[in-house]
Amino acid sequence: MNQDRIQGRWKQLKGKVKEQWGRLTEDDLDVIDGRRDQLLGRIQQRHGLAKEEAVRQVSDWETRHPDHRLDPTDKSR
Repeated sequence: MNQDRIQGRWKQLKGKVKEQWGRLTEDDLDVIDGRRDQLLGRIQQRHGLAKEEAVRQVSDWETRHPDHRLDPTDKSR
């Protein structure tokens, strides 16, 4: 899925991400903006997780929600 489609669906995804990682703030979600690397960093920060655990959780979440994959890179920013 390309970045434009991910960003277009981000408003829908935000609710699902917030359900999974409830300590993320609205500001965090605005910064993440559909980017996997930003989500990983914010999960580590807000939930106090090691990088490997954050990666595992996001990968598991993406497996359970195949229509909600995030952009794997930060090319546009």
